[in-house]
Amino acid sequence: MEDLKLAGLIDADNISPKYVKVILDEAASFGVATCKRIYGDWSDARLKSWKDALLNNSIIPMQQYSYTSGKNATDSAMIIDAMDLLYSGNLDGFCIVSSDSDFTRLAARLREAGKLVIGMGESKALGPFVKACDQFKYLDLILNSNVEPETEENLPVSEAQPAANDDTATNRESMERLVRGMIDEMDDGTGWVRTSRIGDQLIKRYPDFDVRNFGSKSLNKFLAALPGMEVEERMLANGNPIQFVRIRPQPAPKKAVRKVAARNGGKKRISRKKQG
Repeated sequence: MEDLKLAGLIDADNISPKYVKVILDEAASFGVATCKRIYGDWSDARLKSWKDALLNNSIIPMQQYSYTSGKNATDSAMIIDAMDLLYSGNLDGFCIVSSDSDFTRLAARLREAGKLVIGMGESKALGPFVKACDQFKYLDLILNSNVEPETEENLPVSEAQPAANDDTATNRESMERLVRGMIDEMDDGTGWVRTSRIGDQLIKRYPDFDVRNFGSKSLNKFLAALPGMEVEERMLANGNPIQFVRIRPQPAPKKAVRKVAARNGGKKRISRKKQG
């Protein structure tokens, strides 16, 4: 299968250069970034920290002066270029890198044109922009998950770091409820559902779902760490493993056994009156 051709458009006013490797690695997991552009006013001293990252990763800086104080002209430049690239007809998708909700309509328009849209930003990104993308990656959470060791074995999912938006799948308190509902929907009568089907549905319904948001490295480990879930691996006829998940069965309540103590061999005790 041929790799998807992607355009990576970065808002330098909203994104730190420390995320550049994460951005490029995430884009590479979807396809090839044939176009990599970053937008900002490069006469501004605040953006000088981007210099080495641009040179080392062949990212083209696009100059956009701030015509009016307090107004962000970068957004408009990114939107115009995105539409030009869309109509060029040479791309399969776009990576829009910003935490700014002003790109919500752009993301929706690109999807209307049948293009894959991957959003990337910090966990402060607002829900409308997140939901407008096919998938959204929280750069700060991914960066933390790459630095910190695997945590499932010693950190319950309920204590994993959530993102800022309570209405998304990164809300740790609602994850098990979401998975339970999906298992109920897809259950074929056995109670078991392929973990890959659960993962596909989570991404389709919640663009910002990523197991790394919870310090996990794989979907199977993430599901197994949920207290009410049970994951099982089975071998196919061709020798390949496949994982299933189900709601952990609750142990049947023990029936109370009523014990009647036999007294005097089961015979009635006859009381005798004392004779005076």
